[in-house]
Amino acid sequence: MESLDTRTWRRQAEALLGEVADATRDGPGITRESYGPGEDSALQLLERHAAAMGLACEYDRARNLWMRLPEDGRNDPVVVIGSHVDSVPQGGNYDGLAGVVAGMLVLSSLRGRHAEAPPVRVLALRGEESAWYGRAYMGSMALLGRLPAAALQLPHRAGAGAGTLGDAMARCGADVAAIAQNTPLLPCAVAAYLELHIEQGPVMVARGWPVAAVTGIRGNVRHNRVRCIGETGHSGAVPRWLRKDAVLAVAQLLSRMDEHWRVLLQMGMDLVMTSGICTTPAQSHAVSVIPGEVQFSFEARSQDAATLERFHQLMQDECRAIAADRGVRFEFDDRLTTAPATMDESWIRRFEAVAARAGQTLERIPSGAGHDAAVFAAAGIPAAMLFVRNAHGSHNPQEAMDIDDFLLGTEWLAEGLLGT
Repeated sequence: MESLDTRTWRRQAEALLGEVADATRDGPGITRESYGPGEDSALQLLERHAAAMGLACEYDRARNLWMRLPEDGRNDPVVVIGSHVDSVPQGGNYDGLAGVVAGMLVLSSLRGRHAEAPPVRVLALRGEESAWYGRAYMGSMALLGRLPAAALQLPHRAGAGAGTLGDAMARCGADVAAIAQNTPLLPCAVAAYLELHIEQGPVMVARGWPVAAVTGIRGNVRHNRVRCIGETGHSGAVPRWLRKDAVLAVAQLLSRMDEHWRVLLQMGMDLVMTSGICTTPAQSHAVSVIPGEVQFSFEARSQDAATLERFHQLMQDECRAIAADRGVRFEFDDRLTTAPATMDESWIRRFEAVAARAGQTLERIPSGAGHDAAVFAAAGIPAAMLFVRNAHGSHNPQEAMDIDDFLLGTEWLAEGLLGT
């Protein structure tokens, strides 16, 4: 961009990212709870900085924050640059927030030349992380009228005493009645949704790519809580053939699913599997007690919906077989499914052309992690993403996005808009 002032961008980005980090710091990392106090603080800081940059702000009925150039009065469908501002507990500062800050820089750079690009809005989304209520994309799904009404009754991770998602939304001022009725809450027509985000894995660092274009986003199928119920007993008094050991049953299940995973990968299928929660009831913890119950989570992700369905069915089959063999039973909560999403090819090519004009190559990469862009794509809105290189993974305090990589991705995002 001819008017690009990277020194100003650097100063603004470092100030804003640092101030939000300081306001939401929690021990070694940062905590911005979905529809909670940390997220509120981040949005208030974004709103304050936006005003200082001359941007107008407003909240939609799901309490997501929108920003625009006040002098751009066009009514054409807008290109949205967005990401989320919440985090996992004691996570990293750049996951989500970097994309919102990039959008603010791009929007402010269009001042005086906004007619050269389509109308642009920046969107700071709430509730992308599933860590708090067991469901992802709460803000974007509510915005698009796609959040199931039952999701409003999901309990907070801290238990029933901490309330439900609907309670938290209501406290923040969201129109819970409209959300429950699946009313679309978009304040304007959307032509495309663009998102800059840190890569949350090690590929770009390993390959030396500062910026990459995302080709697609893995969908997932998950159970937040599965109970394996066996029979508690004395560890010395019950022989193996009479035991109904819930821990060994779950261990056998996960071992079998790991083998299915290995075979499907050998067949060329895209798949990852995780069981991030596995625990016995604390009140019965004892070295001398045969565990009679285990609660665990189960999640699979893939870029292919048929693979997800196949793997979930394999898990169900294995549960039935193990239940019959070991005398236990499995109880499942509601199955949650997010469809895979394909990013818009025309926007990918547009960003590739921007990189080529700079004498560089924009590589392509799939996203294993989920993003709000998938929700917009599922709603039929063209969506595209740029990844920025980030060391040490994500969902941890060691996220290490380099500011120069961030500025390059932001520049290419802006130039891609001006090429429309």
